[in-house]
Amino acid sequence: MASQPDYYATLSVPRSANADEIRKAYRRLARKCHPDLNPGDKAAEERFKKVQEAYDILSDPKKKQMYDQFGFYSESGAPGGAAGARPGPGMGFGGFDFSDFVPPAAGGRASAGHAGAGGNFRDLFSQFFGGREREEQPRPERGGDLEYALNIDFWQAIRGTQVRLNVNRHDGCAACGGAGADTGAAALCPQCNGSGNVNQMVGAMKFSIGCPRCGGSGRLKNTCPSCHGDGRQARTESVEVRIPPGAQLGSRLRVAGKGNAGAMGAPAGDLYITVRVEPHAFFRRDGDDIEIQLPVTVSEAALGAKIEVPTIDGRALLKIPQGTQTGQKFRLREKGVENTRKGARGDQIVEVVIQAPKANDERVREILRELARLNPEDPRADIWTKV
Repeated sequence: MASQPDYYATLSVPRSANADEIRKAYRRLARKCHPDLNPGDKAAEERFKKVQEAYDILSDPKKKQMYDQFGFYSESGAPGGAAGARPGPGMGFGGFDFSDFVPPAAGGRASAGHAGAGGNFRDLFSQFFGGREREEQPRPERGGDLEYALNIDFWQAIRGTQVRLNVNRHDGCAACGGAGADTGAAALCPQCNGSGNVNQMVGAMKFSIGCPRCGGSGRLKNTCPSCHGDGRQARTESVEVRIPPGAQLGSRLRVAGKGNAGAMGAPAGDLYITVRVEPHAFFRRDGDDIEIQLPVTVSEAALGAKIEVPTIDGRALLKIPQGTQTGQKFRLREKGVENTRKGARGDQIVEVVIQAPKANDERVREILRELARLNPEDPRADIWTKV
């Protein structure tokens, strides 16, 4: 005897889950195992059918009430307290129909055409649960946002660039125009797999009833067979993105309407691009400023000089004053990165690094010794007063 499915386990939610938790679990699982995202995968298709069936029951308050109480759902009804019933003599388990059953009158037998005080079995069930409910219709829902990471080099970040991305997203279904409905062909019902009937258990009895989702027809009318009523299909789209000048590591760009398409014609989500910038071998960036280390000779630092300095715009002239020390920093105004939001540019910071001359011959060494005699000051003298 087939056991009844555990719809809560199918959606991976506890029995205490509320409607919002059930809906979120359904959306997550439906997207994961949707047939369009798993072409040719029969296991994913079967999983999708089970997830859809579980959501159909648990998302409807009356169906969920019956399932929680009796462990099954059936639109054809079941007597209250039937969960522990045993079949009587001559009662089969397959295809049993209670449509003509009426409870016996106070002093006699029931007749097939007698309505009786309580009506037939279907009437009792209808009175208890409120009758047949229409299948819940999908509601419009805004599409989800997408996140992409984009790697660019130093110069692309400084000057700006245009890149073309191949984005995997859900777009509106071409067959139904995103509406999810098709007045022509009818899609196969995933709950009964087209048979029009499903099995339900009432205690120890098994009933074959008309499928509650498709009404026994085996097909879902007005549902687009291409997108299965979702109104969206997965595809890869080429999106051109403009990176403005001055983009830096961690910059986040928004491309409106290029996320996943909305369900049932709702607006699409957005595409967010996070920029990753590769470092440069010489220039170092600090916000809108550019920093470099510039080597100078002893004579340039001691006597002062005008030297050429590399910048992101080319060469610039920097005046080194007499007596410049190593580690000293100079600022070149507006030689940094353009900030399009502020409408201004940063600066370039030049740190001087004095390089000692190479004493390759006796003449150079003699000049250095003479320099030492002319400058007998000990540059480390102040250290001892601080130790």
